[in-house]
Amino acid sequence: MDIISKIKEGLGHFSPAEDRVARLILAELNFAASASINELADKAEVSHASITRLAKSLGCDNVRDLKFRLTQSAAIGERFTNLEIVEKKQLSHVYTSIQEILELNAGLIDEAIVEQASSVVCNARHCLIFGVGGGSSMLAQECQNRFFRLDVLANAHNDPMMMRMAASTVNKDDVVICLSLSGVSPDVMDAAKIAKEYGAHIITVCPESELSQFADFHLPIKTQESDYIFKPSAARYVMMAALDILSSEVAMRNQRRSKEKLRRLKIQLDLHRDKNSDMPPADKRFPLGD
Repeated sequence: MDIISKIKEGLGHFSPAEDRVARLILAELNFAASASINELADKAEVSHASITRLAKSLGCDNVRDLKFRLTQSAAIGERFTNLEIVEKKQLSHVYTSIQEILELNAGLIDEAIVEQASSVVCNARHCLIFGVGGGSSMLAQECQNRFFRLDVLANAHNDPMMMRMAASTVNKDDVVICLSLSGVSPDVMDAAKIAKEYGAHIITVCPESELSQFADFHLPIKTQESDYIFKPSAARYVMMAALDILSSEVAMRNQRRSKEKLRRLKIQLDLHRDKNSDMPPADKRFPLGD
């Protein structure tokens, strides 16, 4: 049960005493989660019975159950429940937060591990990339986009059942790259275990976690979230940087094949762009295929 949503839905429908308690909870969630029933009743200026009735109105078994659910909600932080209007940040805040997270992660990835991971990618018959959720799903697809142009057969998956099925089809020495901004992704972990059972190498891009400990090769990242919850997480840029590091090393290790595939991409893209032009071909330094 999302107790905060239940409380917000009930505002205006509770009794006056229950409404005072409800509004106090929303305004001071941490206090409400940790306070005794006496402290809560005193601050809201209501009776103990009013708190008991509010708990029942919200579908809780009793006040203890209500307190437990408030504690769960408080764990995510008041920044999501505070009723105060948040002031808009300047546009430069977006760039600053990206710079800060990249500086925090600079030098975190061991070059020797990247070299070893890129070696198994280059030698694999097939590379699978797994990531669920917003950022990890998007970057799993980005990793596939990086690899196919380097002559690496790769497929990205973000559906949990497809990940399990794909993991069960790997051959020995295939590669599975697992992406997680949190390091806590049960679906990715389950698929990785299946793939490893059949002999695949596991590469992880995630913070220190159970998932990272399971990996054969771990490219570590650190996240740093702020109280300004309305800007998308800058941590996804760190994961993208880690994938750029890995794909660049794959390209260097696989130079002859990579260069030929990139040449083909370049000529076909230029032909496409120039097909309606009377100008002679020129070396245009557009981003390659992006």
